[in-house]
Amino acid sequence: MPTIVQLGNLKIQLYADDHNPPHFHVVTPDHDAQVSISDLSILRGSLRRSDYEQAVAWAREHMKEISDEWNRLNHR
Repeated sequence: MPTIVQLGNLKIQLYADDHNPPHFHVVTPDHDAQVSISDLSILRGSLRRSDYEQAVAWAREHMKEISDEWNRLNHR
């Protein structure tokens, strides 16, 4: 699973051949969550509020990159 970016202890990752809806994984030493690409809501798991806010702030600025990578890894 490629790490798209690491922000301190927080990693934003995408899996190949992953299930819908399109999402990315946010992984920290203590938590992990799946975050929807379409609306940046948490689909599964949990994060500390500060980690979620940091991940979402980065994702908003890099939405095209995340979407393009999801499509590349999950092209069916």
